[in-house]
Amino acid sequence: MDPNKTATDKYIGRVPPQNLDAEMYFLGSILVRPDALFDLTSFLRPEHFYAEKHRIIFKQILDLLEKKDPIDLITLSSKLRDAKNLDAVGGLDYLAEIAGSVGTSSSAEYYAKDIYKKAILRELIRASNKIGEMSYDEIEELDTILEKCEKELYDITQKMNNTGNQFTEIKHTLEDAWIRIEKMHERKGELRGVPTGFKDLDNLLSGFQKSDLIILAARPSVGKTSLALDFVRHAAVQAKHGVAFFSLEMSKEQLVDRMVSAESKVNAWKLRTGARLYDNEWGLIQESLNRLRDSNIFIDDEPAISPIKMKSKLRKMNSKHKVDLVIVDYLQLMSSHKNYDSMVNQVTEISRSLKGIAKEFNVPVIALSQLSRAVETRGGKPKLSDLRDSGSIEQDADVVMFIHRDDYQKSASDRDMSGPSEAEILIEKHRNGPTGFVKLHFDKEKTSFVSVDRHFSEFAQVPEPKIEEF
Repeated sequence: MDPNKTATDKYIGRVPPQNLDAEMYFLGSILVRPDALFDLTSFLRPEHFYAEKHRIIFKQILDLLEKKDPIDLITLSSKLRDAKNLDAVGGLDYLAEIAGSVGTSSSAEYYAKDIYKKAILRELIRASNKIGEMSYDEIEELDTILEKCEKELYDITQKMNNTGNQFTEIKHTLEDAWIRIEKMHERKGELRGVPTGFKDLDNLLSGFQKSDLIILAARPSVGKTSLALDFVRHAAVQAKHGVAFFSLEMSKEQLVDRMVSAESKVNAWKLRTGARLYDNEWGLIQESLNRLRDSNIFIDDEPAISPIKMKSKLRKMNSKHKVDLVIVDYLQLMSSHKNYDSMVNQVTEISRSLKGIAKEFNVPVIALSQLSRAVETRGGKPKLSDLRDSGSIEQDADVVMFIHRDDYQKSASDRDMSGPSEAEILIEKHRNGPTGFVKLHFDKEKTSFVSVDRHFSEFAQVPEPKIEEF
């Protein structure tokens, strides 16, 4: 091989993968028995045909199918003539040749799959050429190039299972909407989204909804991570959803310790140190470990992860496990592949990227966020204007929730570190539903929240040594 010759030069002048005979035989099969088309339109599209005339013919066949008109030589030729495309496809002679190219429709599915396979191979060639151009140009940052390369291949992979998003007339979705509403009625208000685990909160949100960006904000040590882990346990352990947790602050070991404590109802400090564990508590710990082991919880504790890398990891995870909920702890610790002159601009880009992740993967994304010191200076409950570093967080989010605890506003020496603490979850923004607040209780010793109507039994325990809140 010529050392000056690039790896792609050997493909120059070659005909891309295609099978014109298969395209012709497929169209002929459909004309013989049009009902065979119903099972094939889920994945085959006009753009999958290599020959332009075959694309035109198939598009007209789909139009006939949509209008429930007969599909035969007469209706097809008439439609092509009306669209002034009859001559472009070779006239009546070529249509007759197609119709006579195959005698039965038994092989229609075989031909359709071969056409689709060749189309995907051409997509791979197109993607590789684009990747090559980006690599040669070196215009963008390496992380950006890698993300775009990965997305090109990911999109092709998705096409193999889904032909992609297209504009849909509302009339095609109204029947589905009716069925969906009817089922919700029959289930007496069963949640539409991923459950939060808290009845009053679910009443306001109907669970966490697909493609929503949910911001959970509070000042440090108020309980953001604890509440997020409660969401994880309820969604994964009880509702059997797949949950991806990106922890930028705490290690996976620390998170697991917290979940085990909350799940087992064993004091977090005792669990961490192993001190004074009673025999029954060992049994509770083992049971909680079994429940967590059977759940689909995936933890990534890479510090300062970027949205680009996060998307990459989610794509890989989705190829093996279905992810129904994504949680990021927390937003301000994420990095960006770009250099910004201010934290505000960086957070703006990150929050928009997280909303993009929610839409791309069609899952709710919960992003924890810090509040500014204005809350402590002003006193009272947090407001939307207290969101730290960027106003775009409020704009991008579909739901904004705050954690408010009156005891947190006391000095550390005046706080009761052993008993339950009253907390309010404030829903300050809800794009598609009501705002309001929910009262919960926070168990400092198990670093977990519980509903008000459950707190008496949940907090009942033998006296334990006081511990620092964490």
